Amino acid sequence: MKHKNQKKKFSLRNRLFIILIIFTIVLIGFIGRLVYIMIVQGDYLRLKAEKQWTSKTLIQPTRGEILDRNYNKLVTNENDFRIDIDLKTMEKSLETKKMSMSELESKISTILGMKTSDIDTILKSDGNYKILKRWISSDQKDKIEALNINGIIISPDTKRYYVNGDFLSQVLGYTNSENKGVSGVELSYDDVLSGTPGYSISQVDSKGLDLPYTSVKYIKPVDGKDVVLTIDSNLQLFAEKEAAKALKTNNAKSVTITIMNPKTGEILAMVNKFKTGFKSSNIYNAAIQSTFEPGSIFKAITSEIALETKTSDENQYFSCKPSIKIDGTQIWNWDKADHGMMSFVDILKDSNNVGFAQLGLKIGKKNMYQYINKFKFGQKTGIDLPGEASGIMRNESYLKNIDIANIAFGQGIGVTQVQYMAAFNAIANGGTWIKPHVMKQTGTMSKNNVFIEDSKFKDLDSKKIMDTQVTEKLRGYLEKVVSEGVGSSAYIKGYDIAGKTGTAQKADPNGSGYVPGKYVSSFAGMMPYKDPKITLIVTIDEPDPSNYYASQTSAPIAKDLFYYIYNYTDYIKN
Repeated sequence: MKHKNQKKKFSLRNRLFIILIIFTIVLIGFIGRLVYIMIVQGDYLRLKAEKQWTSKTLIQPTRGEILDRNYNKLVTNENDFRIDIDLKTMEKSLETKKMSMSELESKISTILGMKTSDIDTILKSDGNYKILKRWISSDQKDKIEALNINGIIISPDTKRYYVNGDFLSQVLGYTNSENKGVSGVELSYDDVLSGTPGYSISQVDSKGLDLPYTSVKYIKPVDGKDVVLTIDSNLQLFAEKEAAKALKTNNAKSVTITIMNPKTGEILAMVNKFKTGFKSSNIYNAAIQSTFEPGSIFKAITSEIALETKTSDENQYFSCKPSIKIDGTQIWNWDKADHGMMSFVDILKDSNNVGFAQLGLKIGKKNMYQYINKFKFGQKTGIDLPGEASGIMRNESYLKNIDIANIAFGQGIGVTQVQYMAAFNAIANGGTWIKPHVMKQTGTMSKNNVFIEDSKFKDLDSKKIMDTQVTEKLRGYLEKVVSEGVGSSAYIKGYDIAGKTGTAQKADPNGSGYVPGKYVSSFAGMMPYKDPKITLIVTIDEPDPSNYYASQTSAPIAKDLFYYIYNYTDYIKN
């Protein structure tokens, strides 16, 4: 009996001991878990908890406006509203109201005119916080608010408004649904226009409502700066009308016009008009994105190089027969006529290809290439617009005599309008290459309509590349091109216009050679030639092949533009 009692005591002690061990292990495990949670996961869980009871709402800044040089609004903002979703808060609110998600989607669909499938896709996308729709009307806002669902967040929003529709559209560009610039000035100066978002932080309960007696942290957004362009809206409007007229009259593929101040590099007007059906017409800026063979307008550049390098002058004469053979290739005059002996000035005035082929050989590959580099052909100008093309210039080591001869009269080289105009402006302003640009200044328009400047365009990258007296002499020769030569269609008595016509065959994009019956006709001019205040270029792509010479197409448009500038603006008087 005694033995049995001892055995029971031993068994009980064992059980208690085992229970104690188990309890100790559980306690150690529990303490270990607490240590792990408090020390190892403490920061993570604290942040997670704060996230659950903290609501952070972004406050979008107002995007800056875009103005022309006279502070007329080109792009501004319209006040609208946006709907954002805090999904978790919304789901809890729906549970309280005993409303299904599909019911809510149906109601929102009716109010906003969205497909329920689109709403469902947005709500089921990754993340808790998401944008449902932007730019809703005041009436739609009121109807959404009447649903009284927590987690549907309505806040003020702005929509980009282009005051004059498609006016200057390729330069201004556009923004996307997030109000970020995607083309044109909107993209180039997105950082300036965008501003910096603000935010508010508050503590909320499980339903997403602000907790009482808690502070709200508020950081005010910094609105974007306004950008003032070098564009003159009145001049732009007239240029757009002339381009539209030229497009129709010449049954052309496209017409591109650029008007500049040669002393500053400012672009006063930039127009692109395209034949119906060109899909990217509202964003494609041919003035900076299209590369074309300049044809005879390049003879102004060749003439400058010849005078700068002293390889020719007004006393030089050339034998200008109907054609000349170089490296086995025949080069013809545009009229295929024998002009006998012609002076340096006459081959420019009458745009003689045979004379310029010989002039190119006299200049030589080294001189030609050196100055082509100085003029920055084959390189981007760095204009403050996106999508600029580099043009086309073959490597010097591959150039043969026939290549130099062709380049001399504008074939075998590809340029953009702004690239050519930067070089042409250097002739106009006395020898300084200046970067073309469309931004004049940034700042803020005050409530009293006084512009407060923050900064102005300074990145001119200007460089003296030519002799002032040489450019002055050449401008006199270019005046004769207009008053006596092939550019006479642009002549207006007393206006002192200088310039050069150019008609080039279009290179075949699918192979070597040129496309029969397709041309690019251009006129580049300046006024007044002794001290030019204005330069411009008119390029007509694929005019009617029955009437395609620049003297018949581009020069008359330039004449109308010069007439308008002279009589209806102050650019010549200043």
